[in-house]
Amino acid sequence: MTPPRLIIMGVSGCGKSTVGQRLAQRLGVAFLEGDDLHPPRNVALMAAGTPLTDADRADWLDAIAARLSGLGADEGLVVSCSALKHMYRERLRAATADVRFVHLHGDPTLLASRLNQRQGHYMPPTLLASQLNTLEIPSPDEAVLSLDIAQPADHLVAQIEQQLHLNPA
Repeated sequence: MTPPRLIIMGVSGCGKSTVGQRLAQRLGVAFLEGDDLHPPRNVALMAAGTPLTDADRADWLDAIAARLSGLGADEGLVVSCSALKHMYRERLRAATADVRFVHLHGDPTLLASRLNQRQGHYMPPTLLASQLNTLEIPSPDEAVLSLDIAQPADHLVAQIEQQLHLNPA
């Protein structure tokens, strides 16, 4: 059985990193913080409050895809990545056929509250509206597990394990 290869997706503030790290630890696989792969130009744009374009995101998505395609047969990985558009998710699916997506979503007021409390991240809360406008909610055809972030992170991790039939290490 191939180890799990998961992308925890959603807008900024949905808990991708928290849930992804906890899930990776439970499953005994590596965790990749997708934000760490943004080129310096993207980080500067976001820090200045400028939304990224599809062209801005291309190299970043390619870097994540390269990590996925470079996995050995016995390697699993959990990645945090906004994957806001269907075409971004397709680009990442092309890297490895067995990648699965988990979409964390929530009330915009809750998301804004989380962003306003977050410290030390370059993405300002003012970009939340542009992310919500860019988000293409996964259709049922995409077979993406969708979970509401109103639940505690540990509960979300347990739901992911159960609904995707994952066996923790």
